[in-house]
Amino acid sequence: MPNKLTSTIILSSLIYTLPLSAQTLAELPLMPWPQQVEVKNSDGKWILNNELDIYIEGDELNDATARWRERIEAQTGWQLTPHQAQNAQAPIKILIEKKVANLPSVQMDESYQLITDSNGSTIKAATRFGAMRGMETLLQLIQTDGENTFVPLVTINDKPRFAWRGVMLDSARHFLPINDILRQIDGMAAAKLNVFHWHLTDDQGWRFESQRYPKLQQLASDGQYYTQQQMRQVVEYAKERGIRVVPEIDFPGHASAIAVAYPELISAAGPYQMQRHWGVHQPLLDPTQEQVYQFTDALIEELTTIFSDEYIHIGGDEVDPTQWENNPLIQEFMKKNNLKDTHALQAYFNQRLEKILTSHQRKMVGWDEIQHPTLSKNIVIQSWQGQDSLGHSAQEGFQGLLSTGFYLDQSQSAAYHYRNEILPRPFTVDVNVKQGEQAQSWQFEIERLKGSPVKGSFTLIKGSDGWRGFIDFAGKSRRAVDHIEWLSPSQVTFSVDTWMGETRPVVILNKQSLSGYTMIGNTRYPTTGTSLADTPEGIAPTTLDADKMSNIRGGEIALWAENIRAPIIDVKLWPRAFAVSERLWSAQNVNNEEDMYRRLNAADAWSSVSVGLQQHAQTAREFTRLANGAEIEPLQILAETVEPAHYYTRHHLKFRENQYHQYEPLNRFVDALPAESTQGRAFKQHIDTLMAKPNDKTNQQWLINKLTRWQNNVPQAQALIKQNVNLARLAPVAENMQQLSAIGLELVEHYSTNKPLTEQRKTTIFQQLEKSAVLHDEVVIAIIEPLETLLRHIPTKG
Repeated sequence: MPNKLTSTIILSSLIYTLPLSAQTLAELPLMPWPQQVEVKNSDGKWILNNELDIYIEGDELNDATARWRERIEAQTGWQLTPHQAQNAQAPIKILIEKKVANLPSVQMDESYQLITDSNGSTIKAATRFGAMRGMETLLQLIQTDGENTFVPLVTINDKPRFAWRGVMLDSARHFLPINDILRQIDGMAAAKLNVFHWHLTDDQGWRFESQRYPKLQQLASDGQYYTQQQMRQVVEYAKERGIRVVPEIDFPGHASAIAVAYPELISAAGPYQMQRHWGVHQPLLDPTQEQVYQFTDALIEELTTIFSDEYIHIGGDEVDPTQWENNPLIQEFMKKNNLKDTHALQAYFNQRLEKILTSHQRKMVGWDEIQHPTLSKNIVIQSWQGQDSLGHSAQEGFQGLLSTGFYLDQSQSAAYHYRNEILPRPFTVDVNVKQGEQAQSWQFEIERLKGSPVKGSFTLIKGSDGWRGFIDFAGKSRRAVDHIEWLSPSQVTFSVDTWMGETRPVVILNKQSLSGYTMIGNTRYPTTGTSLADTPEGIAPTTLDADKMSNIRGGEIALWAENIRAPIIDVKLWPRAFAVSERLWSAQNVNNEEDMYRRLNAADAWSSVSVGLQQHAQTAREFTRLANGAEIEPLQILAETVEPAHYYTRHHLKFRENQYHQYEPLNRFVDALPAESTQGRAFKQHIDTLMAKPNDKTNQQWLINKLTRWQNNVPQAQALIKQNVNLARLAPVAENMQQLSAIGLELVEHYSTNKPLTEQRKTTIFQQLEKSAVLHDEVVIAIIEPLETLLRHIPTKG
């Protein structure tokens, strides 16, 4: 795939490269990728100048023209000549076929066609919403090379694969100021995401101003809540960008804030205090009290005066039934109404709640736990429990959304989110052991930092075509495993994407025992087990009838806020949200991870400049604070080598240290880091190239330069670490990097010259790598895995 590179653009601590000129299909920087793209002339350009203007026909887009012109100025550095209204000769023409209501809905038509020739660009759209999506594509196409600022000559026909493409922001656990929310809405529009799901209440705070029940914000918000006028501002701002706003108020659980303000509505007597710790808590609304339904009715009526979308999210997840089980009156109510368990009681509550919503012309959205056959099929079930749960809901006739695998509050690779297909996929591995094949099955336990171990089994089968296999996690459906590799006659590794992230056991199989670790994302978890005499029975994955596929409406990113505060929100959401957007917008077969990363880098830089997203500015600001001054380069260089621990590792570490609460400061080095290191990923790619082409001098020099840079940076980083208490726990990381850089230089020299290592030296290096893999300050050193891979491939002397 050809790729011409221009000068490096340095943004904060990360380095990104953009194409010199997007003259071929393979070089276009578009994300999400359109449904159909044609480059009409690989040498052709529409050359731009500051007389650029926009003409819109068929509908009024209010201040969209002014916004887009400002963004063109930001991208080019120009001051455009004044806008001329109704200038049909403008080089950018937006032709809208049908004028529709400006309120975005789940039924809105977002299709468009974009055609660019040497004189300009024309966007033809069925409605205003397609015009908005098409203009984002055009803005992404504006580039500058050594000769011109230009747009390549293309024809694009585009529409989304899924109608519901959302982002959930959690304002309850850590309050998000309005301006930070509006900026994320700008980012959503740029990424062609179209639903802002606003999590407004939870155990730790009530952020919605209620005029009917004012004690909610008076007693349960710490003074941090949104006025009704502010919420209307957000709705209007989103509407002008073609984005729906779906509010969420949690019922009947996650109700600690309600309990503080109105304890009489709760299933156990108060008084209650504000909940500062994260987790699942006991307060539940009392479904037997009529005043509870008067309360929910009044709140929903207030919501409808502010939020115009047809859907309201009622939460419904993680109901701890303790209060219901211990309340004699509630138990008597359940017997009287033939409610066999607390799930049935919750369904009763939701039936009442659905009638209230219907009376206000609204439909219900809720998490997996609300599914029940007594509810109408008009509800939408948002799944945090995975494709099996989602598929089951869809098969039963409910509409559904996927959020499992799209939890961006967890650090994970963009590739993991990108592989997360929304629709349930069939299991295709042949589990039958044929004549002449060999099979082995092992049960395992993955020890976690919090909670019970993850248990299961895996089976590996050796056939004439190589190895195949599958894994069964307890209570989960069977999954195929990929990339089975025997690192030695007794040590094996393979990978599988799970609800935890990319999961890769690295285990030694020694007669009857299994030992080693499992990589969950980038973090090692101790793993033990024993052999099994027979292949265990597994749970078949959920399959959907063809006519039920359309029940799955799309998916949503979830950005829960236990480890997120406003000053770092962009770092956590962007640019990975572009990868999720592509999974929701683009065709299912757009799945090349390498090309995704190329375009993700382009979208990252573009969104910082054109949209004003602050992922790099926020990192730089946090580093400036940690460095006690403006000299932040040592921290930036150190950041190239490390990543936050993936999965829920950071949550669990905080829990073990009794720091899993609202007042734990999110002010450390790890908090300023993106989810994955682009330089760490590049290092792995160059190690792979070294093993494939050991005589490639350019590649060797890249590795030597990078390792030398990291090694030379350690003294400067150590000096900063000593000067700020918030960096103190990074000291072992810097020390390990000193040793790892030296090891890396040694290994590159040995491999490129085919010079063997002694067995003792190899063992010593493996021990150092294992020692360096221990977590410090919630970060992982990203270069350990590629160094281990390289070490395994170096011959041993003697």
